[in-house]
Amino acid sequence: MKRHLYVASATLALVAALAAGSELLEKRAAVEAAGMQAPMFEVDPMWPRPLPNHWVIGMTIGVSADAQDNIWIIHRGGSLEAKEVYANDTPPRADCCVTAPPVLEFDKAGNLIGHWGGPGKGYNWPNSNHGITVDYKGNVWIGGNGRAVDPKMQENGATAAPEASQPGAFADNQILKFTQDGKFLLQIGHPFKSQGSNDVDNLKGPAKMFVDPKTNELYVADGYGNKRVIVFDADTGKYKRHWGAYGHKPDDTDFGNYNPDAAVDQQFRNPVHCAQLSNDNLLYVCDRSNDRIQVFKPDGTFVKEQFIEKRTLGDGSVWDIAFSKDPEQKYIYLADGANEKIHILSRDTLQVLTSFGDGGRQPGQFYAVHSIATDSKGNIFTTETYRGQRVQKFVYKGMGPITKEDQGVLWPKK
Repeated sequence: MKRHLYVASATLALVAALAAGSELLEKRAAVEAAGMQAPMFEVDPMWPRPLPNHWVIGMTIGVSADAQDNIWIIHRGGSLEAKEVYANDTPPRADCCVTAPPVLEFDKAGNLIGHWGGPGKGYNWPNSNHGITVDYKGNVWIGGNGRAVDPKMQENGATAAPEASQPGAFADNQILKFTQDGKFLLQIGHPFKSQGSNDVDNLKGPAKMFVDPKTNELYVADGYGNKRVIVFDADTGKYKRHWGAYGHKPDDTDFGNYNPDAAVDQQFRNPVHCAQLSNDNLLYVCDRSNDRIQVFKPDGTFVKEQFIEKRTLGDGSVWDIAFSKDPEQKYIYLADGANEKIHILSRDTLQVLTSFGDGGRQPGQFYAVHSIATDSKGNIFTTETYRGQRVQKFVYKGMGPITKEDQGVLWPKK
């Protein structure tokens, strides 16, 4: 009798599995039959070219494309280990290597064509760089999420705590504006001065910036210490407005760790990691640790939200976004540094169409993919933080049918 029950159970399980597999095949066939497509990419393992002068880069935490399709990155030299920069010592302990300047500019071919950055007269360089944006006028904006420097790190030659999770008060309460050759133009906010998420004079761990060419307004994802989006005049730095999740007044209460099964958070969590405005005047905000995108009108009116990989804990899933380069910006490219993927979303529905990438150190893989940008040709550029320490290029290959939910590593085809 028991034997018959086991056989019956096994048969039912097999039928269920076959039915599920058949359903998946039917869904895939329906997608292909409907002609659903998405942008297609493959990694360029030869981009960028090697840096000169034995230079190496640390945590690479910002990327932006300018009007000439030059690619700008910013990194944290202080995050490099002592054994990575022997040549920094006096006298050098070895020929290699030397910390590269914080801001690096590459041409389309991946050649280094510009470099600058660091402390200077008239401004407060961040303790821990975070985010870089080249605006429509060609100006370069830089944020930071550093806390007070740990004395032990100073003894080891570091200039800043590598991540905002380090203990200490937030030092970086400012954003900086420069010309493309590194001339200082404007500072908004001052170190250690923040009074919280409703202080209109200072930032607190600003993560990323965007300047609206239609209004010349600067949108700031602010960020690591605060829980808001804040808007300034991009020329004068004059405060315009700010808001929190759902357009609420920001509240700095600590609500504990993110729980995907709890009621939806009514405030942003740290970090508020990006704020990107579309051509049709919708602001997309990365609520990273809450695993969600929230969408607003420019005045802070809430429009909609979408969770991405909602059960992701720790670092969260929504790190940064960029838009496709068609006039309608039909697609969102979302960097997910916890699951180590780039998700391709329909901007209209905010649904994930397909994803690519995997964890690892080879080209096309990711170790904490942090920031993302697109050039005028539709190519994607990503940077990686923690021990990733690199920038990668993914070449746009046109539109193609969606055949896989997860495409894996996009290695060049033979």
